[in-house]
Amino acid sequence: MLLNLRLRHVRPLLLALGLGSALGAQAQGQVFRCGNEYTNDAQRAAQRGCTALDMLPVTVPGTKVVRTEPPAPTSPRSAPSAPEARALPRVDASEQRARDADARLILEAELRKAEARLAQLQAEFKQGEPDKQGIEGRNHQLYLDRVQALREAVARQQSDVSSLKRELARLPAAARTVAATP
Repeated sequence: MLLNLRLRHVRPLLLALGLGSALGAQAQGQVFRCGNEYTNDAQRAAQRGCTALDMLPVTVPGTKVVRTEPPAPTSPRSAPSAPEARALPRVDASEQRARDADARLILEAELRKAEARLAQLQAEFKQGEPDKQGIEGRNHQLYLDRVQALREAVARQQSDVSSLKRELARLPAAARTVAATP
């Protein structure tokens, strides 16, 4: 009897949930295809002679919103907590100078390569009038295409050289003196 009483109360609940989910699926409405356009407006679809599509209900999974509280403001005098101190390992000053010196040597080597490549491209470019090659004597458009490609390559290489020079200028002064002493 107790089981029968519980089922009597559960059945309407299950029925309501089932009916609610069915209505939710119906709330999406019918989708019509009008050529390359899709619409869910039945009147507009009827006017334009669109075809109804048989589709399963579309559900889009929601994104999980992670709420984080902003960090508590700290005074400049307060020391970082233990987890914050462990998050950023400290590097010995001499080791950091050695890393900076290595970085400077690598950048200088890259700069030398980039400047050599730039000089090679500029020599080939010849101030916008490179020598014609092969079929370019008979097909002027091929020549113009190659001149444009060379012009773009020279501009890219000049940009690379200037970027490397900026990176070298950003290095700390200590790295400059360490790299200059050997």
